[in-house]
Amino acid sequence: VSLEMGKIFVEGVGEVQEYVDVCDYAVGLSRMIGGPILPSERPGHALIEQWNPVGLVGIITAFNFPVAVYGWNSAIAMICGNACLWKGAPTTSLISVAVTKIIAKVLEDNKVPGAICSLVCGGADIGTAMARDERMDLLSFTGSTKVGKQVALMVQERFGRSLLELGGNNAIIVFEDADLNLVIPSALFAAVGTAGQRCTTARRLFLHESIHDEVVEKLAKAYAQVRIGDPWDSDTLYGPLHTKEAVNMFLDAVEQAKQQGGSVVYGGKVINRPGNYVEPTIVTGLPHNAPIVHTETFAPILYVLKFKEEEEVFAWNNEVKQGLSSSIFTKDLGRIFRWLGPKGSDCGIVNVNIPTSGAEIGGAFGGEKHTGGGRESGSDSWKLYMRRST
Repeated sequence: VSLEMGKIFVEGVGEVQEYVDVCDYAVGLSRMIGGPILPSERPGHALIEQWNPVGLVGIITAFNFPVAVYGWNSAIAMICGNACLWKGAPTTSLISVAVTKIIAKVLEDNKVPGAICSLVCGGADIGTAMARDERMDLLSFTGSTKVGKQVALMVQERFGRSLLELGGNNAIIVFEDADLNLVIPSALFAAVGTAGQRCTTARRLFLHESIHDEVVEKLAKAYAQVRIGDPWDSDTLYGPLHTKEAVNMFLDAVEQAKQQGGSVVYGGKVINRPGNYVEPTIVTGLPHNAPIVHTETFAPILYVLKFKEEEEVFAWNNEVKQGLSSSIFTKDLGRIFRWLGPKGSDCGIVNVNIPTSGAEIGGAFGGEKHTGGGRESGSDSWKLYMRRST
């Protein structure tokens, strides 16, 4: 994972472990799937809900989590009784092949055909074929909002099922009563982890005006201590971007931020060393609705924005197209419950006093609006991989 994707070694190990963990979770879940028996208004009858496999689950995953996302999908799909056909990212094909060979061996060692989890490698043409093929009973797609919209339309055209995990423009909101000893490392990890290439990466940091300057100063000092280097080096905390294209997107976003009135207070440049390395970047001074702030750039750029009131900043959190992850830092219990409630965050993942990044396998992972509305991994996400008969 570290070699082909570029994330630091410890994150690669963690990602593989996540697949192991979701397999453990799925085994337990397989003994708990059931439908209710409901009273019938017809004498001598009862209503039974029976959950059945959908059949074949197509799984298209992205480069940034080339093991874990397939794990979330395949483990749950299999215990629901489905077969899987996986297309990984074209730039992480070796990982896809290695994972598929491991799964096939485990299945065959247990007298089950390895082809239950099959693999195809290729580009957009393969993805298009999967989306249009009526034999694909469910298509789970993880990737950009732009491509996800195309996939959704192709699947819907044949009245198929899709599960979409798309982009995120995630915000952390820090109120004046927040514990800054929690805020600084949390914001750093959320914005810089995986070199800003997580769908849950923090891209917007809203700071109450009374603590704005203090937090920016402390955060810039923390950024300066991030150890940049070879992903295989155990001391490295921050590795390269995945491709040269990502580097160009980073530079273009930084330039747009400057043109729209932003100030680069840390980073903003390409690092002069072999590989796709860029400086983790902090931009201040932009309005909350600047076009670049509303654009998800898959790179380590954090836009720091000032706010005055709770109501306005909750609205600003929700004003972007995506609705994946969100977080507030506060000690005010009333505010926390407002944040979790109907007038709070409109995201699928709503955090309190922890950063936006990361996911627990026991919960349903996914987002609203242009994030796609799909849910994977825990809770009742299994229902998306089955059909209900009453």
